Amino acid sequence: MQTYFNLEQFISQHVTGRSESLLTKDFQKYDAELHTMIDNKSALVIGGAGTIGSNYIKALLRFKPKRLYVIDINENGLTELVRDLRSSSCYNIPTDFITYPVNFGDSVFEKIFRRFGPFDIVANFAAHKHVRSEKDIFSIEAMIGNNVLRARKLLDLLVEQQPEHFFCVSTDKAANPVNIMGASKKLMEELIMAYSSKIPIKTARFANVAFSNGSLPLGFIERINKRQPLSCPLGIKRFFVSPIESGEICLAASVLGKSGDIFFPKLDEKKDMLDFSVIANALLLQLGLKPDICKTEEEAREKILMLRDKITSYPIYFFESDTSGEKSFEEFYTADEDLDLDTFINLGVIKNSKKRNLEEIDSIFNNLQSVFSSTEITKSSIIETLKNYLPDFKHIEKGKHLDQRM
Repeated sequence: MQTYFNLEQFISQHVTGRSESLLTKDFQKYDAELHTMIDNKSALVIGGAGTIGSNYIKALLRFKPKRLYVIDINENGLTELVRDLRSSSCYNIPTDFITYPVNFGDSVFEKIFRRFGPFDIVANFAAHKHVRSEKDIFSIEAMIGNNVLRARKLLDLLVEQQPEHFFCVSTDKAANPVNIMGASKKLMEELIMAYSSKIPIKTARFANVAFSNGSLPLGFIERINKRQPLSCPLGIKRFFVSPIESGEICLAASVLGKSGDIFFPKLDEKKDMLDFSVIANALLLQLGLKPDICKTEEEAREKILMLRDKITSYPIYFFESDTSGEKSFEEFYTADEDLDLDTFINLGVIKNSKKRNLEEIDSIFNNLQSVFSSTEITKSSIIETLKNYLPDFKHIEKGKHLDQRM
């Protein structure tokens, strides 16, 4: 069994199918503009220890910002980020570079912001990203609080000390959402667009980030490292970008877009959409292992116990998806959204995103907070409240969540 392989190369060959970054040509085309927008500027990155946030920082540091402050609640993640950056020779790390293990919703963040702001570039990657976070009313409240309600507080701070550019990450699941996570990000989009006349705001919907923290593909590697069986759904197709591409997409959107723009990668449904099972099989073969297909979770767990030191096959359980909020494919935009497909080579831009006024936003927030404060709160009542504001939200409920899967 091969114990080490080049993950970046595997992603390029077996997941994205691209030998160079999707953004290479756009970065070449707009090189002068990117330098003008980033060099000698100050940047604040919230949620910078995660996969997308850290790769945004790496893309940013290919230029020469004069200040960089990074916020994340993951103290260990920030430590690894600093070690990673300082152990590399390809990043322009400014002298004024500092990380804070702080929740951006806490009062201490506000103190940091007021003390060191304003910042020229502010990017927010702090978000709940998993469909599994809708397991019950408590996890749903935490997700909507993080993805929507606390974002309002940040926007109000930015109105006081305005940046030149503000970016807030979205998701492809915001287009025709079928789960509460996607609905929360769609509502987040409408929230930030309500501020787009006050602050230069951009966002991006993009594909699954291959082998990102907490993702199913990275889970495959974790399971193998721990000598545990693999489990993978069948028939679930997704668009994928590499971690590097995820950071570059967000950087391009954050400084090259117009206020109110929603960016997405130009990917082909037939060529670029990939089934998770294809990745699982390719990974095992890359490691010199033959997939040993099991009919149940129990069979997979039993077979893993019988493995010896020298193994040639590995147990994997493929199953039909039966959990709430999963659809078999993803999409970046809806039929009623106007697209700019000409300005960028490999990025599209949604130009007519819905813009509510702040009075509508206040009403939505008051209703959400009323629902969460009720003693009669249920998952279905939250879904109905969201449907009142998001007519495209068609929740897929199957009575089972991902935490009940291996």
